[in-house]
Amino acid sequence: MDDDKSTDASSVDARILLPLNKLFDTDDDDDSLPTADDNSNTALRNGNITNKNETRKDSVVTFSDMDQMADGRATSLSLINNQDEDSDSRDEEDPETPDVSPRKLIFNAARRWSVKAVKNAGPEGVHVKDDTSSFFVTGRDFESVNTNHTYTNSEKELLAAHDSLDYLPPHSEVYKAWLRNQPARFNLDRWVMMALIGVVVGTVGYLLHQTVNVIVHLKWEKAGVFIKSDMLMAFAWVLTYSIGFTAIASFFTAFVWTPAVGSGIPEIIGFLNGTVVRHALNLRTFIFKFISCTCAVGAGLPLGPEGPMIHIGAIIGNGLSQFRSRTFGCKLPLFERLRNSEDRRNFTSAGAGAGVASAFGAPVGGLLFALEEVSSFWTMKLSWMIFFCCMVTTFSTDFLNSAFAEFKYWGSVGLFDVDKYIIFRVHEEIAVNVILFIPSALLGALGGLLGGVYTVLNLKIVRARRAIMSKITNRWLEKMARFLEPVIVMTILAALSVSIPMLFPCRPSSCPKLPENTTALPNGTHPECPVIGNFTWKVSKHAVQFTCPGPESHGGHNEHPETSGEYNELASILFLGGEDAVRNLFSRRTYLMFSYVSLVTALVIYFLLSCWVLGSSVTAGLVIPMLFIGGLYGRIVGRGMVDVFFLITGQMPTDPYWRWIDPGAFALIGAASFFGGVSRLTMSLTVIMMEITNDIQFLLPIMVSVMTAKWVGDMITHPLYLSLLELKCIPFLADEPVVHDDENKIVNLELHTVADIMTTPVKTLQTRESVRTLARLVLQNPYGGYPVVARDGDSKEDHLLGIITRNELMMLLTEMVINPRASPNADYIPNLSFSVLGNAIDRLDHLKRRDLILHKYVLAAEYDDVIMDISPFINQSSSSIQSSFSLHRTYIMFRTLGLRHLTVVDRRNRVVGIVSRKDMMGYYLEEKLDLKRRIQQQRERNEDSERKSLLNGLQ
Repeated sequence: MDDDKSTDASSVDARILLPLNKLFDTDDDDDSLPTADDNSNTALRNGNITNKNETRKDSVVTFSDMDQMADGRATSLSLINNQDEDSDSRDEEDPETPDVSPRKLIFNAARRWSVKAVKNAGPEGVHVKDDTSSFFVTGRDFESVNTNHTYTNSEKELLAAHDSLDYLPPHSEVYKAWLRNQPARFNLDRWVMMALIGVVVGTVGYLLHQTVNVIVHLKWEKAGVFIKSDMLMAFAWVLTYSIGFTAIASFFTAFVWTPAVGSGIPEIIGFLNGTVVRHALNLRTFIFKFISCTCAVGAGLPLGPEGPMIHIGAIIGNGLSQFRSRTFGCKLPLFERLRNSEDRRNFTSAGAGAGVASAFGAPVGGLLFALEEVSSFWTMKLSWMIFFCCMVTTFSTDFLNSAFAEFKYWGSVGLFDVDKYIIFRVHEEIAVNVILFIPSALLGALGGLLGGVYTVLNLKIVRARRAIMSKITNRWLEKMARFLEPVIVMTILAALSVSIPMLFPCRPSSCPKLPENTTALPNGTHPECPVIGNFTWKVSKHAVQFTCPGPESHGGHNEHPETSGEYNELASILFLGGEDAVRNLFSRRTYLMFSYVSLVTALVIYFLLSCWVLGSSVTAGLVIPMLFIGGLYGRIVGRGMVDVFFLITGQMPTDPYWRWIDPGAFALIGAASFFGGVSRLTMSLTVIMMEITNDIQFLLPIMVSVMTAKWVGDMITHPLYLSLLELKCIPFLADEPVVHDDENKIVNLELHTVADIMTTPVKTLQTRESVRTLARLVLQNPYGGYPVVARDGDSKEDHLLGIITRNELMMLLTEMVINPRASPNADYIPNLSFSVLGNAIDRLDHLKRRDLILHKYVLAAEYDDVIMDISPFINQSSSSIQSSFSLHRTYIMFRTLGLRHLTVVDRRNRVVGIVSRKDMMGYYLEEKLDLKRRIQQQRERNEDSERKSLLNGLQ
């Protein structure tokens, strides 16, 4: 087959849109390709990607080109490069020239591909203006969920560098042969694997939390001793201890293994949506994420372990189900039937849900989280399996917690104490009043607003961090800067946590005795107990003494224990931090435990520092910070409600009808609202809040708050995890496409066809091709897959048979070098099993000189005579649609079937185009449809001009 071969673009629209189909679905898995994490500036410095901070002149599409296309006189789009007039000639390499790297082709094509040039062309070229250096402008981050994220040209290059995945394995002859040899009891194997994943994730979750508890307990135990004798020594201990563990957490992620940075949830979402995220599921990522998370959370950084636990669970589900490890170079002969793309992704979803179940003790919440947030493809059978996995996970974690506390034998094996497995248990139930739904909705609106601000601020900080790091030319200095950033945050937080509480006075932990010459309140209590009725004074049992006097035994009052002491209100939330601080905020009937000043102070400090450290070079999540921040402003609102009630009635709301006016109850609603405002979760968040508090009475108020927070947050910006996906340039297909025209009107995709956005013409293959032709095709046209056609004997037309991926072709070609069997002038039929092909990416990664091998085939003319038969490896069940197929329904097919490619054919089953997952992204659809509309407008203007000229000539 001639390398120039392509199918005819039969439609006018296909010919018009031909040149703009340059952002292909590449399958290059070379480690040298850039990844879209915070280290992407390495690629920028190496010259692979243009720095976003640099002023760049890009390619501009001129209207003269559109005139030619509209008249049908051009089959390709002329691009005028304002920076270098010879760039186009350099990009168009001679087909026979072998030294064309796939990476160069990817970057050159993606750089030229920017149809928004028509609208945004200016003196600086066509470039979506980035906001990395404009911290206080709205920029691209203030965009509602009904607006597609816009990408700069360099970000589009990162999008192009990501590989895609098929949800289902290729239905080829080798796959069917492999399937026939597998045992018929594979459903039982799946249930066994789900149980195994549950046990392992539950055990790892127990180890993580117990390790964190040991680190935290040692810190505060010694600090409490030092505070009583020497405040300066206590400050030095807390600062040194916290910085030391933060340095350990940051060292491993900054210097040893960068992919362990962050919570990992965006990477798991991207993988389960169909994108290869390199190293996201690596064993080393698991090890260093565990170490970094335990040290970071134990040190006291304003982060939590729940996000990393979800990522760790996904890694366990992915790796354990395959029973093989690239890190150790081993592959065990167990559960081989499960080594396919469908089962692998399902077990990864189960692991993520199990991570939630272990982190929160919420099995139902874990199932719903996997359904609502991380998984893109779902079945009813998968629901039962993940439910079972989450059940086993929760049981494993609770069973171990019943036996050990901080790795010390507890002596109550099998006794599931509710205070141990319900992490924020509410001890006092409060009846809900219908009036509560009004402040619940207001708290939801506040949560959506603050959640949107938190998301945008975090994105601004990440962009600013990237801009700063890109200016550091020395790689070691850059790593050192990343290492020091969390240490600086921890230093600031430790200093503030110790110093600022000293500015707050001590407050009694219970009603003190009446001193002499003091006027009592009507019920005979102390003036500092300003409660009238059957309740006097109460604080949470987790209140922190700090520098205040300790408890002394005396006759107690009413509901408080018969001990008296003092506590520091700010230290009880800021100095304590973490889960115990959240418990203090959620505590019931502690109406006056915290003042407005202490709550606002903690809110400002925690809001800013948690937003700063999130995304830095440590492993940790933001669930605990979200609950803490929401609990703070919820408590502020609740305290305000209590004060208003007291001013009106002169009493505290102890009556059962008004008992709902409780700052602890408002803190719970506020925590749910901020969690929802940041994540936009609804079902799973509501169930998780129920499971971690055991407060079923507040189900409806929490639902109202969460839904309101989602509505308000969606109007401000995208959810945080989706925004991080966009920031990391990980391709992602949302549930529903939202496409707008240049007048900001929603475009009905049912009125458009797949021909409007497809790539055409397409490089196709025959079932028998020369090795030299295949090698040249793989090198010069690094698309993700190639349609395979067969010529009809009667009509002499090529009809679609199926598709073969680029990885499979590279595996077939490189196998000839690893195990050569071909001889000149003879057909070569590769003898590769499905299990080997399934490991194609791994094999290709270890073959560092694979491009040289392919170049050898291209340079050596004798490989023209070696014919390879690829028919056993063709995916015979690949999806195809006609060019008149609805664009909206095309999107649904990609999203629901988990497709990677979709071949477009005409009525006679001839290939006329191809569509990849990235072609269905919202911004790409907008650009392609906008270009089509502009071309149509230009065509109409040309026709009007010709019509007027003709009329003038007749006159």
